[in-house]
Amino acid sequence: MSEAVSRHDAILADDRRAALRHAGLVALIVIACIASLWITGFFDAQRLMEGLPALGQLFNEMVPPDFSRWQHWVKPLIDTLAMSVAGTALAVVISLPLALFAAPNTAPNAIVYQAARIVLAALRSVPEIIMGIIFVAAVGFGALPGVLALALHSVGMVGKFYAEAIEHVDPRPLEAARAAGASPFQVVTHAVMPQVLPQLADITIYRWEYHFRASAVLGIVGAGGIGFELIAALRIIRYDQVSAILITILFCVILVDGIGARLRKALK
Repeated sequence: MSEAVSRHDAILADDRRAALRHAGLVALIVIACIASLWITGFFDAQRLMEGLPALGQLFNEMVPPDFSRWQHWVKPLIDTLAMSVAGTALAVVISLPLALFAAPNTAPNAIVYQAARIVLAALRSVPEIIMGIIFVAAVGFGALPGVLALALHSVGMVGKFYAEAIEHVDPRPLEAARAAGASPFQVVTHAVMPQVLPQLADITIYRWEYHFRASAVLGIVGAGGIGFELIAALRIIRYDQVSAILITILFCVILVDGIGARLRKALK
């Protein structure tokens, strides 16, 4: 009886310690969030109030939206869509082999594993807009630098997500394939990919949706797409056209998100 009571007390003590750890972690996160808001000036009420008249003036200049130049936006929108698809396709082609090297259960050795992880981290650390500027300087204006910037930046993210999905597969099919004498390539194609294909498809579609939004931003640095029209309207202070372009981008983003949702549903 006393042993049962002791075990019960030990379990309660473990639960209390776990609850205290969780509470401490939540408190630390809340403190970090509040500190970040304070550092960035979010609690400067006077500054926020002084900005309201400027926002009101800007809103007045943006309403009503001017869609008179909509014909000039069709080609840039098509370019933006093409950039998002091409960037996603290129990112997937590069990310998949890197992900296999960056997953501990498929990497050939520790050196390759660490090298792949470093490459993915390096690509993630450079924002796509910086890559866009670099590729515009290298290959000139247009959609090509946008595709290259989207693809290379996304390799860092997509490769990381792919690697995590591969890392958490059921190890038993891999062990069975290796025990049967399968080559590393056969292990990947017959034991790894069948398990992770649905997750990889989800990641790819989500990244395509993101690429469409990012493509619009890359146009600002001369990488083609609807963003080029957006920055042109901003430069001539035509905020009514800016609002019209933003509404057009919003409509296209909703459409792309809807297509992505249908694709995910079809692939399940």
